[in-house]
Amino acid sequence: MVYLPTILFSLGEGAVIPLIPVLAASMGADVAFAALVASALVVGQLCGNLPSGWAVARIGERLTMVIAGVVAIAAGVGMVFAPSLAVLAASVFLLGFCAAAFGLARHAFMTTRVPLDFRARALSLLGGSFRLGIFIGPFVAAGLLQLFGTETAAIWFFLGCLVVMVLLVLLGPDPEKAHPAATTRTTPIVEDSGEAVSGSIPTIERAGLFRTMWQQRAVLSRLGLAAASLSAVRSARQVVLPLWGLSLGLDASTIALVVGVSGAIDFALFYASGQVMDRFGRLWAAMPAMVLMGAGFLALSVTHDLEASVLWFGMFAAMLGVGNGLSSGILLTLGADVAPKREPAAFLGSWRTLTDAGGAVAPLLVSAITAAASLPVAAAVIGAVGLIGAAGFLRWIPRFAPRPSAEGGK
Repeated sequence: MVYLPTILFSLGEGAVIPLIPVLAASMGADVAFAALVASALVVGQLCGNLPSGWAVARIGERLTMVIAGVVAIAAGVGMVFAPSLAVLAASVFLLGFCAAAFGLARHAFMTTRVPLDFRARALSLLGGSFRLGIFIGPFVAAGLLQLFGTETAAIWFFLGCLVVMVLLVLLGPDPEKAHPAATTRTTPIVEDSGEAVSGSIPTIERAGLFRTMWQQRAVLSRLGLAAASLSAVRSARQVVLPLWGLSLGLDASTIALVVGVSGAIDFALFYASGQVMDRFGRLWAAMPAMVLMGAGFLALSVTHDLEASVLWFGMFAAMLGVGNGLSSGILLTLGADVAPKREPAAFLGSWRTLTDAGGAVAPLLVSAITAAASLPVAAAVIGAVGLIGAAGFLRWIPRFAPRPSAEGGK
């Protein structure tokens, strides 16, 4: 009841996402407009985080997930029967909005109910559930395309996943009742980092959405920006690697193989990240991940014109996969760690808006720098962002004790 709804939602979404530009092109859109329609998904997620925080705080995680699922069904139907590109773009935007609401509801549930001793492992599994769906979904879509010969088959599959998810959440055992939110929680041991990340914080009903954002501005503007840099580097990886393969003259199957191996390494390490964070502290996952990805982009940027450039491309793609895998769940975990204890939803909405914004800006940055200079320069800039983000994590991550319940919390 905790992870299966997440897998169902992300599996259907993963099947639909690669086909959004194809659907737009089939309705007469050129390449630029098809990309604009696809970007409506990210815009919807960005716009959905703050309202979702408000909704979760007032009606609860379960009802928010049900409403998001029902509205996502309406968005999927709109995508199937869209009479125009405008309706298709609006449906994609609505789907992104629902994805934000669903993800935030599950994040808030885990934040208020999972003990600190194994919070990182639980949230890494949650992140792994999202990654599993996004990883397998395109293969399901490819099989459905081969079987039925139409892109709408993947959308009907998504609708089926949503119906099962909504019924499961409505009719299955309620995790909110089985695991009520803790009124007291083990307090993490933190070194003085200059951030007000612990202590009594007013509830959502008393503070409100925007007041909570103002009260937490120090955390959001420091640790939140470091987290946004991680999201940016992750997003840039998905753009730079295919473009790098194209610039080297590789065919589509070779590029897909390299990117697929990198993604497989990434997926294989998602639980290891949680183990590291719970046993040794959050910094021991965040720092290696950011240093690996930052150094990987910087090193890749100087290999483009070497004789063994294809070999270096494969090696550094694998290195980026390792770095991304080691960071699995870190954004969810850090958000849960620094959120207000009793009502975290409004803060998590702001936190997720920052991290999603970092992921949305990165492809635009890569595109602009590539147009103005070159792709290697863009890769180097992303590498620098990764290393700056690593420094931010080193400065602002709270130092959580691996076993805070031991020795009376000392």
